[in-house]
Amino acid sequence: MNPLMILVAGPYRAGTNDDPVLIAKNVEAMTHASLALFRAGHLPVMGEWFALPLIEHAGSTRIGDAAFNEIFHPISRRLVAKCDAVLRIGGASVGADEMASLAKQHGKAVYFSMNDVPK
Repeated sequence: MNPLMILVAGPYRAGTNDDPVLIAKNVEAMTHASLALFRAGHLPVMGEWFALPLIEHAGSTRIGDAAFNEIFHPISRRLVAKCDAVLRIGGASVGADEMASLAKQHGKAVYFSMNDVPK
């Protein structure tokens, strides 16, 4: 098997009303999927791993402020271009759907379950 670099795309803010506890649950779900990808021999990537430290360093004071919006989705858009595939998890999310759509536009695979990911 050739290991793939796979972006995990799932809800971050969607359906949370920006409640930090619910956002943390969404991140936990993406992290869980990332661990499963790693254990399957792939290189998982989450946009949050790149974006959140930069957002903090840029001086963001709340989710959705100018610094947050400057960095959060643009990081994932750039990652999609570098990744081999996207694993779309979770419920409704405009951002995660955008990453899946971008992957398709780049001719990359989009998986909707770990069962779909090559072993």
